[in-house]
Amino acid sequence: MTTPRTLPMTVPAPDLPARVRIHEVGARDGLQNEKSVVPTEVKAEFIHRLAASGLTTVEATSFVHPKWVPQLADAEDLFPRLADLDGVALPVLVPNERGLDRALALGARRIAVFGSATETFAARNLNRTVDESLAMFEPVVARAKADDVHVRGYLSMCFGDPWEGPVPVHQVVRVAKALMDLGCDELSLGDTIGVATPGHVQALLTALNEAGVPTDTIGVHFHDTYGQALSNTLAALRHGVTTVDASAGGLGGCPYAKSATGNLATEDLVWMLQGLGIETGVDLDALTATSVWLADQLGRPSPSRTVRALSVR
Repeated sequence: MTTPRTLPMTVPAPDLPARVRIHEVGARDGLQNEKSVVPTEVKAEFIHRLAASGLTTVEATSFVHPKWVPQLADAEDLFPRLADLDGVALPVLVPNERGLDRALALGARRIAVFGSATETFAARNLNRTVDESLAMFEPVVARAKADDVHVRGYLSMCFGDPWEGPVPVHQVVRVAKALMDLGCDELSLGDTIGVATPGHVQALLTALNEAGVPTDTIGVHFHDTYGQALSNTLAALRHGVTTVDASAGGLGGCPYAKSATGNLATEDLVWMLQGLGIETGVDLDALTATSVWLADQLGRPSPSRTVRALSVR
């Protein structure tokens, strides 16, 4: 049975934003967990295809030390290959001042730092305590802002931690507020192991607002381990969030948290948003074709349900 592209039927729901900005993480967060090194030219073409599908924010790479994430060791080679993508924001992850130096030398104008709401993950991912990691980010953010560079603050383990279990909302709020107080322009709340549920999402967003973090500075980053990513996203949209992280084809995980499975698939997100009448600017057919192409490069089918459904019609 084929799926006509008159579907999904648009049926708007009340109290939802008119437009959502998708922060595409497939080229960085999606690929970083791949065991086989993806050639630089494939990564560059992947990003160009993502941009051609209408995505206006595509996270390009990470300037971490190559021994920690070998997949992204080609950042200096990759980033210049994207110079022709006018009008597309290309954020890059930087862990410290050395990473910032490398990114700025190549002309990066949007960076991200990556913190943790829990001590165990901070130790495993950054080899520091939570407060020590914030101290490490402080000069990175200050220097970036002095150069008029946009800074995103990622916060992982916001809803649960594989070593520590449930993460209290007040604990997440403390670290999130500290990241924003450093000068970050934007905060991305990470459900790193995919254990969030809609009520938990609503509670955390409300607590952040009460602590002085405005909804329009918050993005959400859900993993689909328990099939909750779309329901959690809808809860965030109902709260007023308009920035959603997603990964083309549902690629991704986390090399430091083995229970973390794939990110919310961008195609699955776009299908839902189209049905709700929410604008994204994304051509779903072009995006699906991109994920099918990348799946061929990786030698396995895409885990995205929407990709699978549309690619056989």
